[in-house]
Amino acid sequence: MRRLSDGVEAALHCALVLAGLAPGRVLPGKSLAELHGVSETYLLKHLRALAAAGIVDALPGPRGGYRLSRAVEAITMLDVVEAIDGPGPAFVCREIRRRGPGKTSDPCAYKADCFIKRRMMAAETVWRDALRAQTLADLLRDGETQIDPRNKQAVAEVVDKAQR
Repeated sequence: MRRLSDGVEAALHCALVLAGLAPGRVLPGKSLAELHGVSETYLLKHLRALAAAGIVDALPGPRGGYRLSRAVEAITMLDVVEAIDGPGPAFVCREIRRRGPGKTSDPCAYKADCFIKRRMMAAETVWRDALRAQTLADLLRDGETQIDPRNKQAVAEVVDKAQR
């Protein structure tokens, strides 16, 4: 439907890593940044957005870090997308039909929404519903079968050393 920011990808990957933490444990943002090969400053901005949206808890202090704030079944892909990219629509109608030589001076011609806008908004509804129907639990199930065992082991080792 629309191009999502790189932050959405990073946020989803971080949420999946946090989903694997033992109860009561946290993972520092620095460790998440190193694990994903992104700058800490960049990732912390997105982790703050996830915290503001109630997706993760941010625990301050030297033993602090991040953890999921609710069960994986209760966090949808749309929750993460909207936390990072905002809830606004992907398509914004600028009413260009009212400009240029094709415009009309009849005000009744513009009483109904533009038909292009209506179709774009309908498509966005389908897209958002699809993201709303998929949770972190679904992604975890995918990862169980689609992530190479060596990659799982490497991530587990990093998380085991870094979690608090």
